[in-house]
Amino acid sequence: MMRQEKSLLITGCSSGIGRCAAHGLRDRGYRVFATARRMEDVQKLLDEGLEALPLDLDDGSSIEGAVETVLERTNGRLYALFNNGAYGQPGAVEDLTPDVLRAQFETNLFGWHDLTRRIIPVMRKQGEGRIIQNSSVLGFVVMAYRGAYNASKYALEGLTDTLRLELRGSGIHISLIEPGPIESRFRANALRKWKENIDAQHSFHREQYRAMEKRLEKEGPAVPFTLPPEAVLKKVIHALESPRPRVRYYVTFPTHLFGALKRLLPSRALDSLLLKASGVGKG
Repeated sequence: MMRQEKSLLITGCSSGIGRCAAHGLRDRGYRVFATARRMEDVQKLLDEGLEALPLDLDDGSSIEGAVETVLERTNGRLYALFNNGAYGQPGAVEDLTPDVLRAQFETNLFGWHDLTRRIIPVMRKQGEGRIIQNSSVLGFVVMAYRGAYNASKYALEGLTDTLRLELRGSGIHISLIEPGPIESRFRANALRKWKENIDAQHSFHREQYRAMEKRLEKEGPAVPFTLPPEAVLKKVIHALESPRPRVRYYVTFPTHLFGALKRLLPSRALDSLLLKASGVGKG
């Protein structure tokens, strides 16, 4: 357990990993600022005994306001930031309009970047800090019909790796967590975004979309090796508390498997396995 209270800001706490991390780290002794985009979700977090406030990653003024509120409450200090709030936009790359792709990056990358760059000067001033980025196995391998999400996570990994070099010697550690399938509302949110933004009926890929829709609508774990969000929380704790936190944390068997296969297999052989894992050809 910690010797003193340290403050921590978490995004995307309405459900899944973010909500689990907020409760788990609060119980561990951290002062957790749990954030969510919608006010009804913020109220639920407050009702659960969390210190919660609104933060919309698509809105720069919302990000600015949340940071100002947190720093007012902590006398200008913040030990850690856990960037977690994100969604997955399904759809074939050729069916993604530029606006849909921009929206994916706005939430999954640009909002995180805006928030992070506002926090770094605070951590530099105090001489310490931890930044944890919740990436994905799809930040280093890709699956078909997930191009917008793949691209946002690949970009996140590149930006984070660069930032790690630039933070060297600052006392600020930055880590990537790369989960595979985790129990959450991710599929339900992805299904909603697919219906909102993809014209499936007029797409060359409409047959594959039928199979994808069934998978997204399936109750319970969609794929084997799905783990509860506590598996991610365990890695977050290590990234927060280890004197030498890891650069990357793999979570779930598929992440370990594809991490090894990417190192060992030629690209075309890996492509064949990724197509199967993507569900391509399955009705």
